[in-house]
Formats: sequence, C-alpha cells, structure tokens
Amino acid sequence: MSTQAALIAAWARSAVVPRSGAFKALHAHEIASPVVHALLQRAGVDAASVDAVIVGNALGAGGNPARMLALHAGLAERCAAFTVDTQCCAGLDAVAMGVGLIASGQAKIVVAGGVEAWSRSPIRMHRPLNERDAPVAYDRPAFAPTAEQDPDMLLSAARFAAKQGYTRAQQEAYAIDSHRRAVAHQAELVAEIVPIAGVHHDVYPRTFDAMRVARMPVVASSDAATESELAAELCALSTLTISAQADGAAFVLLMSPDVATRLGVHAHFSWLSNASVGSAPQTPLLAAEAAAREALERAGWGNTSNLCAVELHDAFAVQGLSFIKFVESLGVAPENFNARGGGLARGHPIGASAAIALVRLLTDLARDGAAGARGLVAVAGAGGLGSAAVISKI
Repeated sequence: MSTQAALIAAWARSAVVPRSGAFKALHAHEIASPVVHALLQRAGVDAASVDAVIVGNALGAGGNPARMLALHAGLAERCAAFTVDTQCCAGLDAVAMGVGLIASGQAKIVVAGGVEAWSRSPIRMHRPLNERDAPVAYDRPAFAPTAEQDPDMLLSAARFAAKQGYTRAQQEAYAIDSHRRAVAHQAELVAEIVPIAGVHHDVYPRTFDAMRVARMPVVASSDAATESELAAELCALSTLTISAQADGAAFVLLMSPDVATRLGVHAHFSWLSNASVGSAPQTPLLAAEAAAREALERAGWGNTSNLCAVELHDAFAVQGLSFIKFVESLGVAPENFNARGGGLARGHPIGASAAIALVRLLTDLARDGAAGARGLVAVAGAGGLGSAAVISKI
C-alpha cells in the first residue's frame, strides 16, 4: 500500500441549532446529507467516486449512522461506512481516521466529520437483571470504570475552576466575548453554512447585558474539601458559561494528491498531523491541551511561528480560560483564538462539535492566511480524551 498525505478539498457545515429547535424533527442522516451534497458540489466531485464515509456521532445509541448517511445522500452502495464514538472528540477523530485511510492507500476520496441530532436521540435505559423489574432510564453512560474517575462533567469543571481560581465573573466575561465575536462575524460565516430547514446561521449566539447575566442561575459549584464554601461559590459555573445542547453537522472532503491532480481539484489545505490521546478522566477538559501539544510536536514544534489561528471547542468557559494560556505561549495573539466565537457561543452538538471547529478553522485560514499558514484545532471529550490536528494552507 502507498503512503500519501491527505488533502482537504472542501468543507461545509450546517448551522448549530439548540436542541428542540428548528432541527427537532430531523434524524442525523437528514441533517448531514445536505452538507455532504454541498461538499461534493463545491469540489466538483461525483458522489459515486467517494470511497468511504466516516461519521462522528455520540448519541445515536447504536446502529451505523455513517451507513444511513451514505445511502440517504445517494453515495455508491460500495462506499464503506464507519461510525466513530469518542464523544466530543468524535468529529475530529473521524477526519483523522479518513486521513489514515488515504495515507495507507485504502481510499482515495473520503467524506469525514460529525453529526448529532440531539433532539432525536433515543431515550436510553438499563435492562433490569430481573425480568419482572422495570428498566431504569439514564441520561449518559459511564465514561470511566469508577465513580471517582467519572464525575459529572459540570462538577468536574466547577472543581477545576475553584482549584485554579477562575471566578464566575471571569468565566462569564469569557463567554460574553465568545458570543460577541459570533454575533459580530455572523455574516462572514454564511459561506461555510449549508441552509437546512430554512436556517442560515447559528441560532444561539446573542448579546448580553449585565442585569441579564447577573440573573443567570448557578448550575455547578465545587464540592472539593480543599476549597472553602466561599471559593466554591466565587468560582461557580452559571448557565452562560457552559455550551448548550444542540443539533448540527460538519464534514470535510479528503482526497489523495494523485486523485486531486487527475480530477483537476484544487485542494486548499494539507493535513500535517493529528493526535488522539488520553489524560486524567477526572478532569477531561485538560485533554485538549495534551492532544494539542502532541499534534504540534508531530508537526514540528519549530514551525509554530506559522501558527496563525487556533480553534478550540470550548464546552466550558473555564476550559477556554485555561487553554488560552497555552495558545499565548505559542505566540498566537488572543484575537486569533476562536476568532469568530467558539462552541460556547454556538452550542454543543457532541459528535459534530470538533468537526465544526475544524470547519471554522478552515474558513478563517482560507480567508486570512497566506500560503504555508498553519492552524490548530483541538477538543476534549468525556472520559479524559483529547483530539487535535494541525493543518497547512497550500
């Protein structure tokens, strides 16, 4: 098998819509299919030539959403279909796996990304041990084998905020700025968004006044014995500082260099490196930085001077506050970090969130970056998983 670098020929996404919003009647493949059609149209690639579809999805609860998408989108029956569930990392991990298929010679053209139809997600239940007992409903599965390793995600973030001294005011200021950027640049995102159900832009971003922010309830505060009640209250998480549940999809079209040349397709980006890593499950939000460090090392730390844009899917404001310190250590200006608002402003369609961050990065680099400019995208997932990638503009 040959080894080839993967090129990114096209990228697109849906709008991000809050759960039970405009996409509430749509299944995952119905949200994703128009995005795939747009990808192929933008690159001028026939649907029959796609070798594989790889889909990140966290809430589908079984089946194979990738195969549903391939068939619903009218791809060839021979097209391979893989569904990936690494929770919040799934959309980016799916793309990395697509790169691997191309690099190993197993595919030439791959559609990869993520989709989440949170509004249509199945109601999950544990089967009882005794057939006479009723099944027990649950909201989320375990992400680690022991309770100590697997705290509620909100509680984990609140503990981290209190331990590091990130106050509620700091978190809310970060969130307000994320929304401000998203609202201010809304018109610039039209080109990357495929209209679905009449929605042309992300629905959740908004402007906030001080009185409204002050009324927002606390959703989590630290329970750690090492912090005082005052510290726990001071560093609590409010509703503004967590990413909202949402529906959405994002995909990229990957292609081998020889096929791009043969088809006359202009590929805008090359995939330089990626990393999928694990870290302490008790504090999963830190896994994004661990993955970013590994991806940058694989791409060559000496070239960070060319790193001009960074996208993090920031599920929590406190995560963004921590990650931005790492970004600044790389010499990236704060205004180039989640430049047009992050996941905190858009919302969190879990299996799609990292792929959406990648699409955001590609759009910004395509518009603003010179040839050779690099971008970094990163995400953390439940269970202490992190995923990151470095791409370069051609």
